[in-house]
Amino acid sequence: MTELRAGSATDVGRVRANNQDELLVATPLFAVADGMGGAAAGEVASATAIHALRDAFAGAGESTPEHLLQAAQAANRAVWDQAEANPEMRGMGTTLVALAQVGDGQLAAINIGDSRLYQLHEGELRQVTSDHNLVAELVAEGRLSKEDAEFHPRRNIMTRALGVEPEVPVDEFLLDASPGDRLLLCSDGLFRELSDDQIASLLLRLADPEEAADELVQEAKRKGGNDNITVVVVAVGSGEKGGDPTTAIAASASPEIVKRAKDPRPAGGGRRRAVPRPSTRFITLRVVGFLVLLLLLLGLAAAGVAWYARDGYFVGLKGSQIVIFRGQPGGLLWFHPTVAVTTSVTTSQVESYHLSALAAGQTEPSLAAARDLVASMVSEEQTVRQALIPPAPTTTLPAKTTPTTRPTS
Repeated sequence: MTELRAGSATDVGRVRANNQDELLVATPLFAVADGMGGAAAGEVASATAIHALRDAFAGAGESTPEHLLQAAQAANRAVWDQAEANPEMRGMGTTLVALAQVGDGQLAAINIGDSRLYQLHEGELRQVTSDHNLVAELVAEGRLSKEDAEFHPRRNIMTRALGVEPEVPVDEFLLDASPGDRLLLCSDGLFRELSDDQIASLLLRLADPEEAADELVQEAKRKGGNDNITVVVVAVGSGEKGGDPTTAIAASASPEIVKRAKDPRPAGGGRRRAVPRPSTRFITLRVVGFLVLLLLLLGLAAAGVAWYARDGYFVGLKGSQIVIFRGQPGGLLWFHPTVAVTTSVTTSQVESYHLSALAAGQTEPSLAAARDLVASMVSEEQTVRQALIPPAPTTTLPAKTTPTTRPTS
């Protein structure tokens, strides 16, 4: 009878403030979830999914692939309902990868998101699950190389996650497991820092699953720790005397493979079988091209901002003096307006209703237009003042008469 023994470990890493990962070790069920969402929503999503998965699978009464899938759907619904009940958590979600023993030597797995399941069989490590993110799909379509995918700026954009919709498609897998196999469930904080070769080497070197889990997490943290790191290592044994899964790994791998994991030098000076390794060419032509394009776009954006910030004029106040400034009222980013013309006009020479607009800065398309505005305000004030001055009184003199002389008789 196949026997499973598991070890697990998790760490917040060196960058994140909180750990949004959650794990489950409840033989025959194992799982890892990596939550996402603002504030504490990611932690809530991953914890809700793991608890719902465990309860639904245990409530089924038996361990079958169908019940594992149903438990995953129940987990999805639980996260969705939690977000619907709490508006501040709307949009939260989580990855979920789970493994369950469903028969003697047979395992079932489900996956949604970009947490992964690996199987180490006879010294060879393979990724069982597929990542549900934009970059992984571009690689699958042949539009992006695996080397460039490692540094792609959009590699964290998920195309599928648990809890963001009331129903979601879930990937299913059936695996045959042999004594000595290792199953590894992990969040992306592990494989973003360690290559497949490094993961395989650690699993081959450390027989105890708890020790292997701890070392995987610590090594990923030493390599950068840019995200939360969570792993569950499941060792497969025969369940018979001497079939402890912690020692079966050494028997399942050939002496050559085990020796290569401990000592990379070829035995006896002969030629070693070529082992595929991830590319060490961290800076590729595509990366250089992308960086050049990014710098060009940033330069154009900065030039555009500078042009806009210095373009145009506005009439404003400097104390009680009316001044023509060049730039934008209040400035833009680190570009502050400069004085173009200090006029001889003061606030007492314009109508009072103009003062609020002048205090905020009254924009004009050119310096000439700004001068015209100042002149028109002064002219307006003079016109109003003259209209309010009463006319000077006028005196009407009596008409001068000529005396009339009557003729004498």
